[in-house]
Amino acid sequence: MEWVNNLRVIALFAVIVLHTASLLLMEYKKASLGDWLVADFYNALVRFAVPVFVMISGALLLHREYELGDFLKRRLSRVVWPFLFWSFVYIGYSWYNEDIAFTADAWANTKVILHQLKYGAFYHLWYVYMLIGLYLFIPIISKFVRNAAEKEILYFLLVWYVVMIFSQPYLSRFQPTVDVHYFTGYLGYLVLGHYLAYKELPQKSLKTWLIIFFFIFLAGITAGTYIITFNTNALSTIMYEPLGPFIVLYSSGIFLLARVTVFKLPQSLVKIRDLAGGLSLGIYLCHALFLTLLDNWGISYKLCTPIFSIPTAALICFVLSFTLIFLLSKLPVIGKYITG
Repeated sequence: MEWVNNLRVIALFAVIVLHTASLLLMEYKKASLGDWLVADFYNALVRFAVPVFVMISGALLLHREYELGDFLKRRLSRVVWPFLFWSFVYIGYSWYNEDIAFTADAWANTKVILHQLKYGAFYHLWYVYMLIGLYLFIPIISKFVRNAAEKEILYFLLVWYVVMIFSQPYLSRFQPTVDVHYFTGYLGYLVLGHYLAYKELPQKSLKTWLIIFFFIFLAGITAGTYIITFNTNALSTIMYEPLGPFIVLYSSGIFLLARVTVFKLPQSLVKIRDLAGGLSLGIYLCHALFLTLLDNWGISYKLCTPIFSIPTAALICFVLSFTLIFLLSKLPVIGKYITG
């Protein structure tokens, strides 16, 4: 599915933009209002990234039948080995940066490393922990999706969405004590991605309505974050939450928009797109290190006016990450264990 290949690279770049803009977003008490609003806009613009990544996994994986052992071996090995490699890279960087310390006590050092591996050696690695959990459940949920009637899939998605709404801080006091944790988390995005990828769509005016939908939600999320943050005098991410009702709808709209939009790319760009898509896990794993290094070198949202510096810094990070992972993927034997 060509549109999935397009969407994967767009979501990958969106993650890097998100992490570039978030540094400025957190400076809401120090930055000028104009600069902060730019960061707010970019954060709202790209918050679909992680949900769309999970939806792509649902679209590509849930319609297949798997032999349990083979699936777990192939999928988990593609994630776990690169994750461990880059976790140790980030542990090494944290030691170099004096964020953690090692001593002559081997057991104490081992506990430091195990603590880092347990909770994540860098801020973006939470995604891998979540992804591993989803992979463990895919052989089970795929059987449901492949055999369920459409109304049963819609039932699951509806309950998941309602449970999500009542889990929000502003509505949690109304949540009944019914145990509904079976309908929580990113699992819903897997099923949603599969459903939206294969659902027969009306062609007439759909793209136009999806574009309108996109701009309405982009404006609403941006403005809502600004209003809540400055009324409470504390940074609010309620509108941004990936497991929140606004981002679910926003991400679904972008997913469908990508499906109905045809890009006529030159063959050279198609090759680069497919290369980047195939190396997306490795690029994701290493991009945070490049963002940190670039920030140390003065290449961040501070480079110039944020409306230009944020996408510029993100693009530089993307190119550097892609180049590194592409070169590492060419290493004999160990390349695939580093890049995914």
